Order: sequence, then structure tokens, then C-alpha cells
Amino acid sequence: MERGPVVGAGLGAGARIWALLGCLVKVLLWVASALLYFGSEQAARLLGSPCLRRLYHAWLAAVVIFGPLLQFHVNPRTIFASHGNFFNIKFVNSAWGWTCTFLGGFVLLVVFLATRRVAVTARHLSRLVVGAAVWRGAGRAFLLIEDLTGSCFEPLPQGLLLHELPDRRSCLAAGHQWRGYTVSSHTFLLTFCCLLMAEEAAVFAKYLAHGLPAGAPLRLVFLLNVLLLGLWNFLLLCTVIYFHQYTHKVVGAAVGTFAWYLTYGSWYHQPWSPGSPGHGLFPRPHSSRKHN
Repeated sequence: MERGPVVGAGLGAGARIWALLGCLVKVLLWVASALLYFGSEQAARLLGSPCLRRLYHAWLAAVVIFGPLLQFHVNPRTIFASHGNFFNIKFVNSAWGWTCTFLGGFVLLVVFLATRRVAVTARHLSRLVVGAAVWRGAGRAFLLIEDLTGSCFEPLPQGLLLHELPDRRSCLAAGHQWRGYTVSSHTFLLTFCCLLMAEEAAVFAKYLAHGLPAGAPLRLVFLLNVLLLGLWNFLLLCTVIYFHQYTHKVVGAAVGTFAWYLTYGSWYHQPWSPGSPGHGLFPRPHSSRKHN
């Protein structure tokens, strides 16, 4: 006779717990959505400012030129000083792959949602193909420079013994070391990726200003690109502090900046190019004429 009320009370308590959990989940989702919208709006405003983008270029130059001075004020035994650290292996060595994956998704969504045209979307995505060609070409050029300026050495307890072997392949096949002028490919790639991502992500401010579809998935992809851009800046700073010789880093960053200028600063403004970020996506305002 007394079990009915006990069971009913238990069911009522369980229902209240599930109702509270449901309310908690709704509140958390609302907070996450609000943070997503607020963060994407603020990040788009910052990246969309031409003045801040010019300052960002100055920041990258300062990091490469003056960053190595920080090696005298940091712990040389930190995890970031090791070539085998997690970030160096998983991110820096695959920086272009990460950039293409995140930035490609962002460009795809922004261009297609703005135009609904596959041809225009493919044209804008072709900038990443050009970037990949630049990266591959620069890597081969750096190896060629090292081959042309290098010599073959054999490490000995007393020092280094110079061998007159003609090229890197024969030197390495003999078990020796080839040493030449090595342009920092990591500094080049991180600098190029930073400039490229900042240029592409700046379009989002104009995209939002035109009231185009900007749901949570697009905003999340945008913020992931912003976080990746921040990571590249941090890893670039670590690279110039802990690795490579000074001139190798400066030359690598200079080549990366020059590659950005040739593409985003010059060629992409021509009609026979993939087009600059945002080109053809937004309607131009029509000038109103007054008739007398």
C-alpha cells in the first residue's frame, strides 16, 4: 500500500533532475552561441581594419628582426627549444597542410554562400593552389642554394675534415655531412602563412557588413582560422628564438614577405589572376542620381 507514493516521488525527482539538466544544457548552448557570435564579430572587426593589418606586417618584421634577442632571456631547456617538440613536429612541419585545410574551408563557405556560383568559388580557392606552388618552389630553391654554396665535411674528434666531393648526394652517400647556406624554410613558411591567412580572413568583416548568411558553422570555421593564425605567430616567435642562424631566419622571412607581395600585393589585383580576397563577392553600391 505504501510503495505507490514512494515510486511516484522517485519518478518525480528523476523528472526534475532531467528538467534541470535540460535547462543547464540550454544555458550552456546559449552562452557558447553568444561567445561564438561576439568573438567572431570582434575578430572580424580587428582583421578587417586596414590600419591594423599594416601594423601586423610591422609586428611580423619586428618578431623576425628582434625576436632572436630574446634567446638571452628565455629558458634554453624549455620544450619549445627542442626540434622534436610536439608543436614543431605536428604543426610547423605540416604548416601548409593545416593552413590549406582550415583556410580552404573558410574560403569555400564564404565565397559560395556569397555568390552561390561554383566557378567563382573555384577561382578563389585557386589562390591556395598558387600558395602551394609557391611553397614547393621556394623549398626547391632553398635546397638548390644549399647545394651551390655547400661543401662536404666529415666530423672527426679533432674537428671537421673537408672532402672534395662534388655534390650533396655523393657526400651523404659516403656518410659525411653537407653544409651550405640554409635559408630557414620554417621561417619562410610561417611568415607566408601568417600574411596569407590575415589577408584572407579580413574579408569576413565586409561579409558580415553586407548581411550575408553567417550561421554558427561559418563563424566557428572563421574563429578556428583566427586561432590557427595566433598559433602560427607564436610558433614563428619560437622558431626565431630557438632555431637557425640569424641571417637564415631573416632571409626566409624576407622571401616569404616577397612571395606575399608578388601574389596578394600585386598579381591578384590583375584581371588574369585568381583575384584578390573578396573580389566579386559583394555588390557595389549604385550611385543615386538626382533628376531635375
